[in-house]
Amino acid sequence: MDILLETLDLERLEVRLFRGKSPQVGWQRVFGGQVIGQALVAATRTVEEENRFAHSLHAYFVRPGDPAVPIIYDVENVRDGGSFATRRVIAIQHGKPIFFMTASFQDDEDGFEHQTAMPDVPPPEKLLGEAELKAQFMAGAPAHIRAYWERPRPIELRPVSLAHYISSEKLDPHQNIWMRTTGPVPHDRRLQMAVLAYLSDMTLLDTSLFAHGTSVLDRSLQVASLDHAMWFHRPPVLDDWLLYSQDSPSASGARGMTRGAIFTRDGTLIASVAQEGLIRKRATD
Repeated sequence: MDILLETLDLERLEVRLFRGKSPQVGWQRVFGGQVIGQALVAATRTVEEENRFAHSLHAYFVRPGDPAVPIIYDVENVRDGGSFATRRVIAIQHGKPIFFMTASFQDDEDGFEHQTAMPDVPPPEKLLGEAELKAQFMAGAPAHIRAYWERPRPIELRPVSLAHYISSEKLDPHQNIWMRTTGPVPHDRRLQMAVLAYLSDMTLLDTSLFAHGTSVLDRSLQVASLDHAMWFHRPPVLDDWLLYSQDSPSASGARGMTRGAIFTRDGTLIASVAQEGLIRKRATD
């Protein structure tokens, strides 16, 4: 978690120009959630109003990120209005854009309130922890799957169902996963939103593959995030477990679409997510 917080703490090069680094943990590509979180930090640092926070972001991944070199974030101030502000961010490596995002910010306001209900699922304490998961299911797993699960992460995951990890059966394309940070996050609303954006990219594409009896760890597949949209409904709370409820309404044209809703333990909906990703069979000779 300390490494993630350091990764999100961008270096300011100019008024609207920032530099971010990637943790050197052996990944071949930069994790998409890292780029989303860093881009949100860059955009947020150009919004001067203290009571104005991001309420939505819309992003596209256009090239894979290189973890070996820094990422430059160039922020364009599109508009500062009476209660809203808009920023556009381009992430650049090797002289080319790898990602771009538009984010909208709004002053806190009172208004109408409603939300969908949180799914009725077992609490995280009644589910297997990562240590138990590794002990029970990873011993006989292929090396690349063991490496994925054994790599230290800033976010702990507790899936409500393990069926897709232990079976190639075609399943309904939805899942519920409890998530929490592995260390404390400062009570800074803007930073907590960036951490929430980071974790929002986790496990989504996998859900779109449930209906096909496979997963993102299948080496015969080419899998990558194409776009990512997120709406922040209420201030995030990261000092306890969050439930990430996901479903995939469609897969077609070598793309899978997934939606997500993030709830606090008490059932408060704090964010919604939508993502489309590439899910393509690799060409064979």
